[in-house]
Amino acid sequence: MSEKEVISLGFSPCPNDTFIFGALATRQIKANFSYKLVVEDVEKLNQQALSAELLVSKLSFGVFPAVIQKYQLLPVGGALGFGCGPVVVAKEKKLDFRLAKVAVPGFNTTAYFLFKFFAPQAQEIIPMRYDQIMPAVLNGEVDVGVLIHETRFVFDKYGLVKIADLGAWWEEETGLPIPLGGIFIKKDLDSQIKELVLEDINKSLWFAQKNKEKVWPYICRLAQEMDEKIINQHINTFVNEFTFWLSEEGRQAVSFFLEKCRQNGLLEHIPVDFLFLPEEAR
Repeated sequence: MSEKEVISLGFSPCPNDTFIFGALATRQIKANFSYKLVVEDVEKLNQQALSAELLVSKLSFGVFPAVIQKYQLLPVGGALGFGCGPVVVAKEKKLDFRLAKVAVPGFNTTAYFLFKFFAPQAQEIIPMRYDQIMPAVLNGEVDVGVLIHETRFVFDKYGLVKIADLGAWWEEETGLPIPLGGIFIKKDLDSQIKELVLEDINKSLWFAQKNKEKVWPYICRLAQEMDEKIINQHINTFVNEFTFWLSEEGRQAVSFFLEKCRQNGLLEHIPVDFLFLPEEAR
């Protein structure tokens, strides 16, 4: 693959992703490659990863066990952190998970895996696009919703109550940041290609960090929740130190999550090269 060839790149319309890739998408940085952008809900990207459709893609860590032979995690662009996990909500506090209909944002999402770890007794679990879950709880289509992205910040405005914060639960259980999503690259690409892609993502991220106003129109155009305060809250929550570089603590969190999947029969073994590192960081 030459530098003139096109790299397919998938990410979601959520503000943390559009913040990371906004400068790349609007061509405000000089990139090493031309990029064919695929902007989709993260669960759709997860499904596409099962057949390795894209060379580079934002994915949930929940799908990582299924694609770990095809993709590697990049150390930049991840959504990990403290106090940023999925929130379980309902119309009322008292309920029995064994009898409840529970909506999750797809069976390949980290949110689904965390909920199953948290409430293994739940029987009826229904996948939905993440922005349809809160309305489904409100209209009685389901009893419980597992909320991610912008919806986790606004549920109380609609009269819903929090049953559990899966991020807080994870932190209490592990003492580690919760690994929600990351940027993944096809494992069989040449290392030099991977390093150049990583460089482009890094440039785009740092451009946004220093020139937020220049990517803000792009972020707002794609956001599901139009309230600027909520958009900013979303970015401030999910774009953090682990986004700029996956530290040792972040790697431990990913390893712990993968080990938990292995213990639950979702992964045979954890490859030593699940994370791609540029030569200077090895």
